[in-house]
Amino acid sequence: HLAIRKVRGGKKNGVSNQVDSYFFNVEKCKVCPLREGCYKEGARTKSYSISIKTDLYKDQMAFQESDYYRRKSRERYKIEAKNSELKNVHGYGRADSYGIQNMEMQGAMAIFTVNLKRILKLI
Repeated sequence: HLAIRKVRGGKKNGVSNQVDSYFFNVEKCKVCPLREGCYKEGARTKSYSISIKTDLYKDQMAFQESDYYRRKSRERYKIEAKNSELKNVHGYGRADSYGIQNMEMQGAMAIFTVNLKRILKLI
């Protein structure tokens, strides 16, 4: 039996991924001769989605399977911890003043503070 509506959309890992979703009339599913293994008794909805992968999406997925990506992702937690410290401890998550020069100064002071803490810890 035919789908009653079709929807497109989807996004994963920052890369658009085309998805076609089909929604079916459950009343027709209940009497369909092919319902075995498809329709679950008592279900109120029935849908089926097909993922259409773009070249960009395929390239991104291949990159994520590479050794280079795996090595770099193991290091990421260190960078994220430092970013979190800058944002949550040293106020880098919100501008204190108006203007690009003031924001640059705030950033420089926050980074200087974090670097100074690191130097003192290493000494």
